[in-house]
Amino acid sequence: MKKYFLLLVLLASFGGKAQKTRTSPIYQLRIYEIFESNKKEFHERFRDHAMRIMKKYDFKIISIYESKSDKKTEFVYFLEWPNEATMKKAWEDFRKDQEWIDIKKQYTAKYGDVVGNIEDRVLTKLDYSPN
Repeated sequence: MKKYFLLLVLLASFGGKAQKTRTSPIYQLRIYEIFESNKKEFHERFRDHAMRIMKKYDFKIISIYESKSDKKTEFVYFLEWPNEATMKKAWEDFRKDQEWIDIKKQYTAKYGDVVGNIEDRVLTKLDYSPN
């Protein structure tokens, strides 16, 4: 029994070092379900308005993608932040931005919902990650 306990302790301490993470920067993966019926309007709103307003709050968008399957179309983008506190504050400020609130209302009134389900993931790079 002592041998197993010692082995578990060694594995736990060894595994902890192998999974050490970096605290800065952090990355954020955002996945939006978008609809074929108003996809053009979604892209217009994001490209011409959201990105411009996000820039005011120091959003650093690394890359943007679209993914399509039999069931749905998704808009995916990747952001980089110096830390989680900065990310949370920027999102809070962006969501409260009166211009953004007005634009969302205008687009919804004119085109209906342009975004369905939203997934949000905060990613912390591991110390053995390339790049």
